[in-house]
Amino acid sequence: MRKGQSRSGAGRGAVWALLLGTAAAWPAMAEARPRILTPMSAHAVLQRDRPIAVEGAADAGESVTVTLGGTSATATADAKGHWRATLPAMAATATPLTLTATGKDGAADTMDDLLVGDVWLCSGQSNMEYPTKQALNGEGLVKGAANNRIRLLDMAHHVGLSADEPLEKRPVWAAASPASVADFSAACYLMVKDLAAKANVPMGAIDSSWGGTKILPWIDATDARKLPGLSADADLLALYARDHAAGLRAFGDRWGDWWRKASGTKRGQEPWNAPDRLNWTPVPKFGPWEEWGVPELADYNGLVWFRQGFDLPTAPSGDGVIELAGIDELDTVWVNGVVVGATFGWGDWRRYTVPRSALKKGRNEIVVGLGDTYGPGGMFGPGDKIQFTPAGGQPIPLGTGWRYSVYKANDQSYPRSPWESHAGLGTLYSGMIAPLGPIGLKGVAWYQGESDVGLANYGDRLAALMTGWRRQFQNPELPFLIVQLANFGAPPVKIENSGWAALRETQRLAVLRDAHAALATTIDIGVRNDIHPADKNELAKRLVFAQGRLEAGDRADASGPMIASATRAGGEVVLRFDGVRGALHAWSAAAPIGFELCDASACRYANASVNGAEVRLADAQPGDVRVRYAWADAPVVNFYDEAPRPVVPFEAVITGN
Repeated sequence: MRKGQSRSGAGRGAVWALLLGTAAAWPAMAEARPRILTPMSAHAVLQRDRPIAVEGAADAGESVTVTLGGTSATATADAKGHWRATLPAMAATATPLTLTATGKDGAADTMDDLLVGDVWLCSGQSNMEYPTKQALNGEGLVKGAANNRIRLLDMAHHVGLSADEPLEKRPVWAAASPASVADFSAACYLMVKDLAAKANVPMGAIDSSWGGTKILPWIDATDARKLPGLSADADLLALYARDHAAGLRAFGDRWGDWWRKASGTKRGQEPWNAPDRLNWTPVPKFGPWEEWGVPELADYNGLVWFRQGFDLPTAPSGDGVIELAGIDELDTVWVNGVVVGATFGWGDWRRYTVPRSALKKGRNEIVVGLGDTYGPGGMFGPGDKIQFTPAGGQPIPLGTGWRYSVYKANDQSYPRSPWESHAGLGTLYSGMIAPLGPIGLKGVAWYQGESDVGLANYGDRLAALMTGWRRQFQNPELPFLIVQLANFGAPPVKIENSGWAALRETQRLAVLRDAHAALATTIDIGVRNDIHPADKNELAKRLVFAQGRLEAGDRADASGPMIASATRAGGEVVLRFDGVRGALHAWSAAAPIGFELCDASACRYANASVNGAEVRLADAQPGDVRVRYAWADAPVVNFYDEAPRPVVPFEAVITGN
């Protein structure tokens, strides 16, 4: 469970800011005193060596003086009461400062206990969200966490429909302490802890992550729109943001197109319009369908239809409300053939408004399309909380009489709404990144990708994410530290295709294409039967190393030993590596393992010998065109440089054929 508030919604020398970033949050009413509308709070860290912009609200035409330490700037509120003042860049300081905005008659707003140093944004899915208390030696890390020079901000989970949605509540910073660190991102905290010791300046860490999320929700919708196949989703999201009912109708049309194509039926024969066309079975109990004792559903991921109905004795006088209690994981709900809601959530409560136009006197039919992609799925209840409440009337219980119909196993091609949290379009960027405005950052640490294994275009999406975030934070050279996926899954006993390896390679190539990104390899610190490895300590060290080399301008050394070339030399293939500290060595064996030579149709293991930063693969065949290393979900690796850092997994084309 995330702590904090309920909502958190381009060149060198550009103004760096602590600001809200959206006029939608500024009130039009008269102000009793100036207000700082900055998405920060007391105890925050401001980025050193960058001009600081402060924005706020005051009476129209009012002059506002902003002071911070020994610096000051003035601004005048415009006709809407908005003002902006820019303070000069400041050097790092651990001496607490107070930010003050003073208007007429001396009325003022303040933020105190501000430090100046480096600020890091950490984001991604569950391995970034993974709490310090659960990390390796978590108890000791938490007990020794007190450090007033490290400040933490945990952004609450929030879905936003557009990037200009305002904050409902100011985010709250806190000094590092056992209480603030325990549930904070372990990877983020341990990284800034090491950086603070290394740089000897205050450190701010912002954790804006959400477990199980794909990369797409974290991309600004304006950038996502340009990616292959996403313009229609962007249009649907924009429509839903403007008009929920119209967006739901359009989403219902999408469901209709999908069902008719998948089932071969005609318009009007969809389950929500003609439910009697399906075979229905009574729901045995509320809870995961894996626990119903039905063999077909014992390990089922896919779509299941649910059906129920209720009677209205008179014509409805207004909109009603349907409550379906907890559902896992994707539901789309129709009442009398009209879509009334669509949500993603693992057991989250479902409550939807049913428009009067969808209701009628007499029998009303509810159909729920419930999709599950992983783990338990179903309507979880409790049954006594499932009900329909008509306008001006008493709740009608709906806890009994449900029926279900199974579609087909492992078919997850059904439509998903672009406004959902975990696979929507830009929804977490709008809700958890954009509300920060263009604050000053030292860099970004990104740990995500598990939920995108097997999906196309991850490299393009990662590039779009970095482009959009750099634009928001007004720094085209903003460093990104990308955590490559750890080893997870069954150990390989033969050569097979690997979605995890393919995504690691996509991450590697994305970093190579970006002049201000580096890779932190975790191929040796994962746990094959636990997708959440606890050793965030070593990960933090690798992130710090990568950051240091990027900052020093030594990008080739930042990511560890990485393939530079694969060249045929007679009956061998010669591999050369960049970023090698000292020489390469095989651990616990005479030679490194995990290399493969591949022709156009198949791969085979290859014997390797190592000399310095060079590897030779014997027995190359004339038809070999590619070489791979550590190409498996959970490969066993024994190949390191003297830092020591593991050789980065790769696939490379053999030249010289």
